[in-house]
Amino acid sequence: MEIKDKHQDNSFSKEEKLCGTKSIDRLFASGNSFISYPLRIVYLLEDKVDYNEQAISVLISVSKRKFKRAVKRNRVKRLIREAYRLNKTEYLDFLHTHNKSLNIAFLYLKNELPAFSEIEKSIKKAIILLNERMEKGGES
Repeated sequence: MEIKDKHQDNSFSKEEKLCGTKSIDRLFASGNSFISYPLRIVYLLEDKVDYNEQAISVLISVSKRKFKRAVKRNRVKRLIREAYRLNKTEYLDFLHTHNKSLNIAFLYLKNELPAFSEIEKSIKKAIILLNERMEKGGES
């Protein structure tokens, strides 16, 4: 029987959700950001201290100003979560190669409901941009 590694797990567990006011405030205060339209990505890379430490923490936000109805906001968040979940291994590979942990926020910018393919493309582009920023030698 094969034991599944956390690295290969394709779920989105509670441990992966970024919660806690201090963590979120630190992310937005000292994190870096870029746009992978229709998402704005805010991230904070830190050196991984403990192997058992969670490698990635994710926050997903959709503005109430852009979508008044909670049904639509939740739909967009669900699409972002699913696109991230399916492409999570690319983020984890990136983190393991650089021995880092990542706090990341996906903020939806557009006013219309997106297609899943549009969100997934944006999520994939974000990992490429993160890799490029690490290759340049800085976290900015």
